[in-house]
Amino acid sequence: MQKAKKKTYKNGLRVVTVPMKDNPTVTVLVLVGTGSDYEPKEINGISHFLEHMCFKGTLKRNSVKIISHELDSLGCQYNAFTGSEYTGYYAKGDAKNFKQMFDIVSDIYLNSTFPEVEMEKEKGVIIEEINMYEDMPQAHVQDLFSEVLYGDQPAGRSTLGTKENIMKMVRDNFVNYKKAHYVAENTVVIVAGNVTNEEVYKEITKYFKDVPVNKIGKKIKTKDVQSKPNVILKYKETDQTHFVLGVRSFDIFDKRNIIVAMLAGVLGAGMSSRLFSKLREEMGVAYYVRAYNNPSLDHGSFQISAGVNNERVLEVLKEIIKECNLLIKEKVTDKELNKVKALIIGNTKMSLEATDDIANYYGSQEILKKEIKTLDEKIKEIKKVTVEDIQKMAKIIFKTENLNLAIIGPYKDNREFLDVLKF
Repeated sequence: MQKAKKKTYKNGLRVVTVPMKDNPTVTVLVLVGTGSDYEPKEINGISHFLEHMCFKGTLKRNSVKIISHELDSLGCQYNAFTGSEYTGYYAKGDAKNFKQMFDIVSDIYLNSTFPEVEMEKEKGVIIEEINMYEDMPQAHVQDLFSEVLYGDQPAGRSTLGTKENIMKMVRDNFVNYKKAHYVAENTVVIVAGNVTNEEVYKEITKYFKDVPVNKIGKKIKTKDVQSKPNVILKYKETDQTHFVLGVRSFDIFDKRNIIVAMLAGVLGAGMSSRLFSKLREEMGVAYYVRAYNNPSLDHGSFQISAGVNNERVLEVLKEIIKECNLLIKEKVTDKELNKVKALIIGNTKMSLEATDDIANYYGSQEILKKEIKTLDEKIKEIKKVTVEDIQKMAKIIFKTENLNLAIIGPYKDNREFLDVLKF
């Protein structure tokens, strides 16, 4: 894997380049360090809404049709995304079109005009996006899990916002929010593919010379405390129950995250994992089951999610907690841990074969932690994890008072679920 090079300009703008001489494509990705965790309650959803509006016209390209026609004519894949802590805009295409792609992506990021006519139309689009996710319990239950963990604070709210907020937003909300967050010091430009560092720096000088240099908008600190198990239940007539069961873990800067990731691998990585074998192969109650660590800037959670037979959900929850308890009581074998390490290393390598994946890999590290680790460095960390580390970590995070459950299904009483939440 090619090594990334980072350059920081005097105004604070960071540029990460990953030249890949033999790759036919290039990806231009611009990240900004803001998302729903930075939003006051009254404008929750604005990070995502603003991301939509950036494609609706710029000073140079005054309509969405012009922007999309240019990118389509270059044969590009392009889009944008909003998370809780950063937002991204990207285009990927033939390396010979790098300059045109860079021009368009930078224009979208820097010079959007937020036309009011387009804003009013886009409100309907976002309302339907909210409706779509609420009709997808496998996705919507993730929002409920954030709510049960963090309640009425930014980390507990949906990235999409509420329908009421969306309908009330006006152009000044976008202008003021962008002014507070879309600034040089809070921006990372990543270019990966068949292009040289010098070619990238030339385009940076051309297009980002006037990027705003303002004070960065502050993130509201997340309160991450709990004293007893919590359940959030959403009644919905479904053929399958979807849930997320989890505990609080660590923020993104904690060195123990790699151990939590390996513990998650023991439970949920691959078809030979403990939970896949138990729920799907042995019990026949689920099509999917996953376990993963989800660290953020000032909070984190370890999660297990599944979609299961409605009539056996309590049985399934008990079995999952039983498997977690087993990690407390008994060490995994070296053979099992080595299998998990090999699987995670192999899958990580396969996930970094394309220029857009590589851009995201390096960019997400830089925007969140302001540091970059190579794949080799991460592999070394994985290989250092021991069976003793796994057992010790299970004892730290698997505590009854730390348990949380979000569930969507045909249920109205959460007491029966609270009764099973104990290690």
